[in-house]
Amino acid sequence: MIGRHTEREAIGRLLDAVRDGLSGALVLTGEPGIGKTLLLDHAAAQAAELRVVRLTAVEQETGLGFGALHRLLRPFLNRVARLPEPQQAALNAALGLVKGLPADRYLVGLATLTLLSEVAADQPLLFLVDDAQWLDRESAEALAFAARRLHADSLGLIFAVREVLGGAGLFDALSAHAVTGLPESEARILLSFGTRRVDPAVADRIVAGTGGNPLALLELADALTAEQLSGIAPLPEPLPVGRLLEGHFQRLVQALPSETEILLLLLAAAPSGDMGTMWRAAGRLGLSARAVEPAVAAGIVGRGVPTAFRHPLIRSAVYAGAEPGERRRMHAALAAACDAVRDADRRAWHRAEAASEGVDDQVADDLEAASERARSRGGYSQQALFLSRAADFTGAPGKRAERLLDAAQAHLMSGDASAAQTALDLADADMRGPVMRTRELRIRATAQMFKIVVADVPAMLMDAANRLGPQDPRLTWELLCEALHAALVAHGCTQGTSLTEVAVTVAAAGRHSDAATYGRDLLMEGLARRVAEGYEHGAPVLRTALDRLRNGDEIGDANSPFAVMLSMACDDLWDIQAARELTDRIAAADRDAGALYSLSMTLLVQARCELWDGRFTEAEVRYAEFDDIAADTGFPGGGDINRLHLFALTGREAELRAAVRRTAGMKGIGHGLLQLLTQHALTLFELGQGRYRQAMKHARAVFEDDPLACGNLVLPLLVEAAVRTGDRAGADEALARLEERGPRAGTPWALGTLALGRALVADGDGAEKFYQEAVELLGQVPMALEQARSRLLFGEWLRRRKRRSEARTQLRAAYESFDAFGAVPYAERARLELLATGETARRRTEETRFDLTPRERQVASMAASGLTNAEIATRLFITTSTVEFHMNKVFRKLGITSRRQIPHAIGEPGTATER
Repeated sequence: MIGRHTEREAIGRLLDAVRDGLSGALVLTGEPGIGKTLLLDHAAAQAAELRVVRLTAVEQETGLGFGALHRLLRPFLNRVARLPEPQQAALNAALGLVKGLPADRYLVGLATLTLLSEVAADQPLLFLVDDAQWLDRESAEALAFAARRLHADSLGLIFAVREVLGGAGLFDALSAHAVTGLPESEARILLSFGTRRVDPAVADRIVAGTGGNPLALLELADALTAEQLSGIAPLPEPLPVGRLLEGHFQRLVQALPSETEILLLLLAAAPSGDMGTMWRAAGRLGLSARAVEPAVAAGIVGRGVPTAFRHPLIRSAVYAGAEPGERRRMHAALAAACDAVRDADRRAWHRAEAASEGVDDQVADDLEAASERARSRGGYSQQALFLSRAADFTGAPGKRAERLLDAAQAHLMSGDASAAQTALDLADADMRGPVMRTRELRIRATAQMFKIVVADVPAMLMDAANRLGPQDPRLTWELLCEALHAALVAHGCTQGTSLTEVAVTVAAAGRHSDAATYGRDLLMEGLARRVAEGYEHGAPVLRTALDRLRNGDEIGDANSPFAVMLSMACDDLWDIQAARELTDRIAAADRDAGALYSLSMTLLVQARCELWDGRFTEAEVRYAEFDDIAADTGFPGGGDINRLHLFALTGREAELRAAVRRTAGMKGIGHGLLQLLTQHALTLFELGQGRYRQAMKHARAVFEDDPLACGNLVLPLLVEAAVRTGDRAGADEALARLEERGPRAGTPWALGTLALGRALVADGDGAEKFYQEAVELLGQVPMALEQARSRLLFGEWLRRRKRRSEARTQLRAAYESFDAFGAVPYAERARLELLATGETARRRTEETRFDLTPRERQVASMAASGLTNAEIATRLFITTSTVEFHMNKVFRKLGITSRRQIPHAIGEPGTATER
């Protein structure tokens, strides 16, 4: 192969990794004809000892959900029964092997990963996917998901993608190489390989005009006349590359016998790999098998079986160059050749392509039926495509709008919010009645939430609920709850309505509905009443809702980020135990269902619970997993904005300030609550630094807005900052709110926080009993961070009272806790206080467990709890081989030789066994 040294080296590194038991993926991007297919050929030639599986995606199959994945996995389907049951069910449903519930696309990705890992355990595998921009969305998502989670599975994937079509989007997180034109010297060498002489000056012009594109070089050398190549006749201007190169291919085809030209058009319209259908259609058109021979002789199709075009551009050129009537005739023949049962979806699609423009209800009905079959497999992008085409043939305006609404919903389910909005715009003129308008607004609102643009969403959903009225009480309630969710996130940044207006409506609807039957609904009513009517009315409802959720089996829809609302209720009641218990249950349900979006939100709540308990390393594990999922799902909420409180507590000021700047930019799209959480994080940071006036400013902003997520949590911080700055009125105001709410909540966290607030403002020796009460109560719940803060404040008070020995006891305990957590500013504050008592505190040596990466820490923690490698793999959406890889690194870093040693080595209680 001429040149391509960089790409060949990358392929070589990937193959070496696969041979060594590791895994990897590579994306080759570039324009048509640039040499990507030759690089795949090179990879296959260098992988003699590997099992090589190749797939070339084709444009005509882009809309067939999971079609490419089915073709790719066909040799291994006999192993599907070995998969864990949820993965087995998802993959079987996706590939249409059994009837069942629609497949979750992330469970399909995990099943693909597990299946390929199992196959690679027998013999290292190399998958080569050409023209990956034509993969159907579901197949591309499954393969991209698997590729991102490969690690130690003896498996390699190489994708070739046309960058000019933007097809690499799903593969952006993978290692990519842009394949460019050949250097001038190598391009001239390639031109010289032909049998016709090329004048050096002409060669220079051809090389420059083609940009070194190998296919363009070879085709031009063949297409130009001898006079043009020798420089006697002028070259065409511009050179026939790009679209003109397609014209060249079309002229080659048109020069063939008529029967051969028709056969090539049929081949271009037919599904790849299904030569049976193609030849049956050829028979219906009266074409003989010998018609392919001139195309083989001309080098347009290969000699192999099944017949295939020499280059994908030729297929595109043949199809694009045909008259519309001829294309319809080919599709009609293919539709007639398809089995009405086995190939019903392809038959419906070919019938649609064969139909003339205009109304055809039978075609539309067939497409809608095909869309339902696609939905049953979880092929939502295929469902949307069938429905959109069905709408094109639908005469009745209301029915057309209904199909477009269904298409928009399917686009959302596939993760394509922009396509959903396009479908809604097409449906707009044909909307009929309030139910349709309600659906439209709900879908538009969901699309906005998917893009984390929140400001308009509450008003849209309120409008939808108003349009629906009493026709469907349950749906109205769901719309109102979704509006409340969005309004709580937007807080003061809503447009077209306000949080209070939404809350008043939801509270009134909750009191007159059956919401009290379900803990989830009751919680939403409680949040609404908390905002609309005050803490005294909302807190009892929230307490009943949390108790009902803890004592029952109800968690709710795994595809809904319910953990966010749950965390607001728990924070407002200072109930860390309910937060931990319920989010653990939600996370387990999310993992079982493969509901990655919901799981990502739950992970953020779990991370905050870990922070309050001083488990900063575990919090980072949750944040890291969130980032992984955000990359897998395309959700735009990852990165440093989630780590505001971690940065604040660990004193990482530069990272904190950068995250604060990023959150400020999100205010315009409606993230008002995030602005207040930022102020809460800054309060914690400034208190750790001992900068009380700055802390006072940030805490005051949260106090005045009183958001559910941190309005109560800021109260002890505000009391401390106010006392330290001499603002007794401010301290009393914050304490008054604590006095009102703490007893209503009644949890150890609430009462411990109240005791701490009372201690900070108490005069004389009366503070001591409150400090002792705070330390004791906060020690009853997993709130190690707040207990350490109470000990710090108690120690500071004792030192000021000249009770140095007692102060040392509290300050030493606080210092050791903060130091173990990694709360650097608070540890330093405690250390300086200890110095003032006459005791020196040395920073301890960092323990080896903190050398673990977030993923290694997560695997170690799960192993410590007694989970097997297979169970860990299922929970983390990785393979058993990858778990074993991480476990080996855990053993080496911790210096242990047995799983039973893991709990002690990482400082966790556990029940690890040798499994």
